[in-house]
This record gives sequence, C-alpha cells and structure tokens, in this order.
Amino acid sequence: MKFVEPIRDLKQIDAMKKLMIADENYRDHLLFTLGINSGLRVSDLLSIKWKLFLNEKGKILKAGSAIIVTERKTGKAKRFKLNKSIRKAVELFYETFESVDPESFIFLSRQSDSEGKKMPISRVQAWRTLNKYAKSIGIQDKIGTHTLRKTFGYHLYQKGIQVEYIQKMLNHSSAAITLRYIGISQDQLDEIYVDLNL
Repeated sequence: MKFVEPIRDLKQIDAMKKLMIADENYRDHLLFTLGINSGLRVSDLLSIKWKLFLNEKGKILKAGSAIIVTERKTGKAKRFKLNKSIRKAVELFYETFESVDPESFIFLSRQSDSEGKKMPISRVQAWRTLNKYAKSIGIQDKIGTHTLRKTFGYHLYQKGIQVEYIQKMLNHSSAAITLRYIGISQDQLDEIYVDLNL
C-alpha cells in the first residue's frame, strides 16, 4: 500500500468541494465531505445506504442526529453525529433524485450484480475521483482513499483535540500510531516544544 497524505490546507479542502459542486458532481462531493467529517474507512463509506440518513418518513435527518455504522474491518459500531457539512452534502445529492430507495447504496456505480441490483462504486473509482479533483486544484501530495480519514484526524489534532480522543475515533491501538497515521512528524512535535517557552 502506498503512503498517502492528509489534505492539510483548509483552502484546498474548500476548493475541492467547490469544484465538485461546480461540476454538479454531488455524489463525489458527498463522498469527500462525509469522509473528511466522519473518519470512516472507504469500505464503510461505499457500503452506506440511503436509509442511514433518512428518518421513518423518508426525510433527511437533522444535523446533530446520531449516525451508527458497523465497521467492516472491525465489526464494531462507529457512532458519530451528523454535522451541518455532511447534512448539506446529503441534501444536495438527495435533491437530484425524484425519489430514493432507502435500501439503495448512496454511492452507486453503473455496475450491477448478477441479480441486476446496482452496486456501489469501487475503491479504485473513489481513488480516481479524489485524485482528479486534488490534481485539479494543484495538490501535489499523494492522495488516496485513506486521505479522507487522515484529513479527518489531522484537522482534529490541529483544532487541539487530544490525541487519545482521535485514537479512539480512528479505532487505533496507540497514540503513536494515530500521530504517524495523520502525518504528524517529529519535526512538527519539536516545533511545539520550541514554541512552548513557559
């Protein structure tokens, strides 16, 4: 597996979102927004069905609603709150349909299974999309599907969230793994010591 980086610059994140919206690519805008705001692995993102974001009346859940996804890798339930950014992205995509089947995958491809049921896009397609938009706005770092998760963790860390919380949110076994995963280098840690000056 190639090592990929988080997107560290908030302006670049905003530029990617704006470009996807300008392209009316609401599906991939939602994938990107959900990934960087939830910390879900791409396999979990791609397996999400519409019912996760809809109430019993078929309306989009309100911001602040609890979302629970069972992680494919660990089998553990991951719970997070629907924030305004995710909800807005869900709404933009949802409004492109006359109706949605709650049991349908959100991130549909053109491919169908042997029974004719539409399947979600592949990890490779998700990777291609992320790379296309990253390159379009001038990101030179290696970008991959793990970039979404890493970006989530990196920006939590930059906001001052304790690494132990981020570790738990990413389901890592140690804080050291989390720091390495989100791209915090020893040089960055050294700067913290130098800047402290109590």
